[in-house]
Amino acid sequence: MPTAARFRPRLAAALALLPLLALTACDSGSTDGTAPAGAQSPAPTDDPVAAVRKVASAAALLPAAVREAGTLRVGSSAGAPPSAYFPNGSDQEPEGQDIDLTDAVAKVLGITVQRQDASFETILPALESGKYDVGTGNFGVTTERLKTIDFVTYIDDGQGFAVKKGSSTLKKKVTDLTQLCGLTIGTNAGTTFEATLNARKSVCADAGKKPYDVKVYSENGATLTALQQGRIDVIMSTINGLRYQAAQPASGTAFLGEYHRLDVGFAFKKGSPLTKAFQAAVDELIEDGTYARILKKWGTSASAIDASRINPPEHT
Repeated sequence: MPTAARFRPRLAAALALLPLLALTACDSGSTDGTAPAGAQSPAPTDDPVAAVRKVASAAALLPAAVREAGTLRVGSSAGAPPSAYFPNGSDQEPEGQDIDLTDAVAKVLGITVQRQDASFETILPALESGKYDVGTGNFGVTTERLKTIDFVTYIDDGQGFAVKKGSSTLKKKVTDLTQLCGLTIGTNAGTTFEATLNARKSVCADAGKKPYDVKVYSENGATLTALQQGRIDVIMSTINGLRYQAAQPASGTAFLGEYHRLDVGFAFKKGSPLTKAFQAAVDELIEDGTYARILKKWGTSASAIDASRINPPEHT
């Protein structure tokens, strides 16, 4: 049975993202040379992918050239649990929901994945250039991305906010961006969060309030450190990531709830011949129960979908 192969050039390894729970002195932008102390969260040990087998009907949907080669190049962003991270250090294998789902889909299709670690903001352009066949990184399906990228959905996640635990800055769920006026929000480069915040910057002026400021970081660990050191007031990131983070005492954060739901999917170059095979594989995993076991393992069962979709419209 095929297993996942891994290709990690030195540059990619050097740029591999740190998880939100990497509470060590990793922030190159730190002004005082300190960072919160803590430890990375260990990965769950159960392995729901082990029992997955090839499904001929799904594999038959792959292009003949892919079936013959038996491999696909996957650009993978290991940014934070529960999606994908390095619980044992960046020189070891990544773990997470995206890793398990990718490996399970590959087994259904009877292929191996050649996983290459990459920074989140580089993956979608690299799909368009042909560097990767597939991209994973908790990519949300948006109207803008659908212009150039095809998606095969596997979970319903989205956008949320978190603050430092005990903070009096925000105490309730953010339902309107005017609640952020006058604050500094930290988020990650190339994300739907950055796009949303920048596109809506005028809401504060329209409401006669001081604008919010957006600070963008290339690493989740740097964003968390900035929050704990008071250089930002709020983090905007994934619902599941922020909820997972807040459940870890070492993170010192409080989750403020959901702001906007988004379908999340495997990403492909527009017009990719791989989408139908991936959709069939995800549906097979849903039907045989593997999908539910993977989500239970990573604590994301509330984000389960009933069936995979190709290029659904963005949630309104």
